[in-house]
Amino acid sequence: MTQTSFDLDADIVELTPFVPEREIGATAPLAELAFRADAWLPDETKRLRAAFAKDRTIDEIATLLGRSRAGVATRIHDLGLRRNSRRSWIAWEDEELARCYAQEPTATLAARLGRGVSALYARAQLLGLSEPGSPPYSGWEDAQLRAGYKKGVPVAQIASLIGRPFAGVISRASALGLRHACQPDDWSDAEMTRALELAATGARYVAIAQALTAEGFPTRNSRSLGQRLRKLGYGRGWGRPWITEEDELLRHAYATAASLTPLRERLGRSPHSIRWRAEALGLRGTHIHRDGFRQGPVWTAEDEARLRADYGKVATREIAENLGRGVRAILYHANRLGLVHGFMRAFSAQEDRAIRNAWTHGVSMVDVAGALGRDPAVIGKRAARIGCRFNDPARPSRGPRTRRANRTPVTLQSLLALGSAAAVDADLSLAA
Repeated sequence: MTQTSFDLDADIVELTPFVPEREIGATAPLAELAFRADAWLPDETKRLRAAFAKDRTIDEIATLLGRSRAGVATRIHDLGLRRNSRRSWIAWEDEELARCYAQEPTATLAARLGRGVSALYARAQLLGLSEPGSPPYSGWEDAQLRAGYKKGVPVAQIASLIGRPFAGVISRASALGLRHACQPDDWSDAEMTRALELAATGARYVAIAQALTAEGFPTRNSRSLGQRLRKLGYGRGWGRPWITEEDELLRHAYATAASLTPLRERLGRSPHSIRWRAEALGLRGTHIHRDGFRQGPVWTAEDEARLRADYGKVATREIAENLGRGVRAILYHANRLGLVHGFMRAFSAQEDRAIRNAWTHGVSMVDVAGALGRDPAVIGKRAARIGCRFNDPARPSRGPRTRRANRTPVTLQSLLALGSAAAVDADLSLAA
């Protein structure tokens, strides 16, 4: 396998250029045609390419060339030009997006507007446009898919580049008979040691893979290299920079209380990436709903007061029933409030002494748990740590077997008193 793989930079909008077939050349013998006054001359095409590369708007290019806006947009599409425009969206672009979003492939519409596919998705969501169906793959999309699989670009990044779902890209690649650049499995200790040394310098995975190949090691896929390094305890993630349209969409979601799930799916972002960007934009705590995007009823001050009063003292399931919530919701919110469950609190010296006294005098572990307000399993683990296993055969004999209903309730004070009584008996025996 000789292909090299790489992570995509933010400015990359295509992996290989693609020009529609009608621009490649005629398949039939050429015939003499009458000259049209509106024909595109080579000099005009050259000026269009230069203005497009400088991120001029379609209106500005049309004014510069003395052409109509539609004519310039069509020419840009026919030439297969693409870019990540930094300019603000104008009314005409929004109108064109609203008119064609559900009818045309997103990649084709992005080319006509001179925008990136990710920017188009973000803008469509911001305008509240419905998701389009699943139109057939265009020639440009297939060309990017072939190039990405050949170069070893991660499939998730190819999907983000062309604006298709991850599963759809895999399905299309299978239909085209493509096979992604895969990794050899003959990783040697020397290769992994060298890879970790290069990773410690902060180099990107693609640079590490290229350096290893130059040093005589097998050519690796950067994705597989990252997976191998993470298995050895080295972790580092890839993330493309956020574009203006994505920032605007995130602000809009916070302002309108929209769900972030479609945002993650359409932009190819992880929940951590969205949380990080929201904090970087100063959106944290500004959501229209007090509890942000969490599901379920809003926590009121009274609910939190009851939770603070009962947590660790009342069974969690009972708290959940009283508040009309799920057990997980109770646990998550208690964690956000910084509450510590009674079963999780540290053991005090008195509790340890009570456990030892109970072990010595034959008190059952269940009674000790009830006296200390702990779970029996927690008591068992703590007793084992301090050398008092309740299932130890060497443990002194248990107390008299009586029905639980007839027993005297066991409390922390009664367990501590067992040690005092034993000390008094020992002093009396010594005095005798």
